[in-house]
Amino acid sequence: MARVSTYLNFPGTSEEAFTFYAQVFGTQVSMLQRFSDMAIPGGPQLSEEEQPFILDVEVETLGGHLLMATDLLPSTGQEFRVGNNVTLNLEPDTNEDADRLYAALSQGGSDSTGMSQMPWGAYWGCTLDRFGVRWMLNVAE
Repeated sequence: MARVSTYLNFPGTSEEAFTFYAQVFGTQVSMLQRFSDMAIPGGPQLSEEEQPFILDVEVETLGGHLLMATDLLPSTGQEFRVGNNVTLNLEPDTNEDADRLYAALSQGGSDSTGMSQMPWGAYWGCTLDRFGVRWMLNVAE
């Protein structure tokens, strides 16, 4: 079933933030995966400091809305700044729907990854639209 969630980037503080958000919303962190939990083929060599960084974390907020996040990796040149810290995450039902939405949202935009199959099994891409809104598309297998 298609859904929309909000995806946040943090400078190494995802776990602390999501522990706080779970308390605020009276829910539980439903998923937490560290970069050290998943070797990404051809991925970066992480420093000792980055090993415990969060790859993916989720917590439910109001009305079942899912809040998700990751920690940015300085070793890969990722830099936390206002403007790259919030992304709308679209999870369409099919790759075709993802391709259509990605093509439309990326027209006139920038900072686009293209859509491709990822090591974690999803068909994924990210783009910054011409209005400065960051969109991520993720079709889970």
